[in-house]
Amino acid sequence: MAKKPSVYLLWGQQRTNDRKTKRRGSNRVRGCGVSKAYCPKLQINRIKMKLYCLSGHPTLPCNVLKFKSTTIMLDCGLDTTSVLNFLPLPLVHSARLSKLPGWISKDGTVNLEKELKECAGRVFVDSQPEFCVPERELLDLSTIDVILISNYHCMMALPYITEHTGFTGTVYATEPTLQIGRLLMEELVNFMERVPKAQSATCWKNKEIQRILPGPLKDAVDVWIWKRCYSMQEVNSALSKVQLVGYSQKVELFGAVQVSPLSSGYSLGSSNWIIQSHHEKVSYVSGSSLLTTHPQPMDQSSLKNSDVLILTGLTQMPTANPDGMLGEFCSNLAMTIRAGGNVLVPCYSSGVIYDLLECLYQFIDSANLGTTPFYFISPVANSSLEFSQIFAEWLCHNKQSKVYLPEPPFPHAELIQTNKLKHYPSIHGDFSSEFRQPCVVFTGHPSLRFGDVVHFMELWGKSSLNTIIFTEPDFSYLDALAPYQPLAMKCVYCPIDTRLNFHQVSKLLKEVQPLHVVCPEHYTQPPATQSHRSDLMLELQPPPMPYRRCSVLNLPFRRRYERVYILPELANSLVPSEIKPGISVATVSAVLHSKDNKHTLQSIPKPPPVPPSKKRKRVMEEPPVTPAPKPLLSGAVPLEAFLTTLQKHGITEVKVEETADGHILHLQAEDTLIQLEEDGTHIVCDNNEPLRTTLRDLVLRFLQKL
Repeated sequence: MAKKPSVYLLWGQQRTNDRKTKRRGSNRVRGCGVSKAYCPKLQINRIKMKLYCLSGHPTLPCNVLKFKSTTIMLDCGLDTTSVLNFLPLPLVHSARLSKLPGWISKDGTVNLEKELKECAGRVFVDSQPEFCVPERELLDLSTIDVILISNYHCMMALPYITEHTGFTGTVYATEPTLQIGRLLMEELVNFMERVPKAQSATCWKNKEIQRILPGPLKDAVDVWIWKRCYSMQEVNSALSKVQLVGYSQKVELFGAVQVSPLSSGYSLGSSNWIIQSHHEKVSYVSGSSLLTTHPQPMDQSSLKNSDVLILTGLTQMPTANPDGMLGEFCSNLAMTIRAGGNVLVPCYSSGVIYDLLECLYQFIDSANLGTTPFYFISPVANSSLEFSQIFAEWLCHNKQSKVYLPEPPFPHAELIQTNKLKHYPSIHGDFSSEFRQPCVVFTGHPSLRFGDVVHFMELWGKSSLNTIIFTEPDFSYLDALAPYQPLAMKCVYCPIDTRLNFHQVSKLLKEVQPLHVVCPEHYTQPPATQSHRSDLMLELQPPPMPYRRCSVLNLPFRRRYERVYILPELANSLVPSEIKPGISVATVSAVLHSKDNKHTLQSIPKPPPVPPSKKRKRVMEEPPVTPAPKPLLSGAVPLEAFLTTLQKHGITEVKVEETADGHILHLQAEDTLIQLEEDGTHIVCDNNEPLRTTLRDLVLRFLQKL
């Protein structure tokens, strides 16, 4: 059975149908094509791809991509560094915090002692902590079709987007991302709601007042859009819009593009995303790791052949080796316990804590810490530890294999069974009766502004025997400690960030070779404190396109083709003509039918038969004659051969001028111009129709008629 002929259509028009109107419509088209593929390409007017940046934090991104009539939000990270400008929320009354003096301007003209408090030379807001949410004025967020989530840290702003912008789309995420993201949101809401504050500080946000405040409040960005924490009801409503996906699963969006998550190797269920149409490919790389830890390894091969690669979520600690930080963590912990002190580890309830507990499992016996109690305190501590054990298919191969032995994939299960690790929802209840020192406490929040960690800072901060070890890289430890000064306890900074560093990402980009790279502006220049370190930035050819908060990028990528399907009966009617070996063309007259971003060439419907008239006609009416379509022309007019032909016909005085698009021939004696261009030939001849006809026929000798 012969193959059905198919064509590359050469016309340049496409009917655009909006998704809101079901994308229905049809156009009658006529063109010619080259038989090269099973599905023809419809050449369209070049449409730009746009990227909107709604977050200024490179590791907590929120971007919107407009591509092929779809609007896709890439992550919705919540910038929690804004809480460092607020006073901590103690679980019990703190006499120290309540006695802090209020702030009054030096000249006495501005009195904000009810809103701002001074501590150790810095000014803090005395109010419920607020978060810097993604920008909402840059574009209409109700037009977003889908939200793609990379990992549970990059979904913390989801309720602000889905519940307050008119969003009606779908959110896509893996199951671990959804479940652990739910735990982190639940924990955050719990921290805020159990220590409510009656007063709300707003006057300091006035632009004129903020201008005279001391730093860092003076330099805080977009303070007028900072928001208080959402409620649990909003969390449940937002997460009800999440649809679960698995690695490499293809999800079609309105027939326009396909999206697919890939393992990024950073955390349980973390993903990079491929956004692909028939002829274009965009890769979104966010929060990825090449280190061998507990998640599935990163899928690199699927990122190849990308037209655009959007890169974000690189390590915040490019000079800190994670293995070296783990070693320092263990050694400082052991030194403090042996000296009779306590260790406080501010951390999230999921993520790095799994690696810390696994490291300690191997370290406890060798360091003679077998009798030291380890406490994990969080409203979601029990759920977090259980989830890490049941998501076996999302773990690396070594941990997956343990499930079939059967053994728990993480060793903290054994620590719990032997009572070396105990977990509690809060410091109240069972913990207060079982608590003994010296001990190690893992608790949140890493910002030291809310959660049970505030209580331990007040309890242990006055003794130099105790140590606080910072492992989360999201917050400056000096800023986190500022409202607790003067502080006697020792501070150790061991940030553990397994995400890609600049050396690793440069090697990755050389392997996958995208045509264009888009990244935050932070990655295109060295850190301000290490301006000489050119190795701490991205150096690519061509240079990456940088973006910052509230910027809109027209990406250097243009869509040119659409895939068009041709019905078998129409394909059977085509009669290709070979114009050169291996290349055939055919004319086609058809109806272009577009629905849900799928385009189909259909035969032109025949007119309905005319019903017979009751009156007898003297003369039989002849059916209307359908004129044959005019032949289409193909080929190019060779300059030298054409000049020779003109000389044979007595036209010798020809002046040739070269242009950007071809040549202009000036027939001086005949006062006539002939423009020979790549996409057309024009004859300008006034009041001499016989000459124009002759020149036209000479041009046609060099072209092939279809």
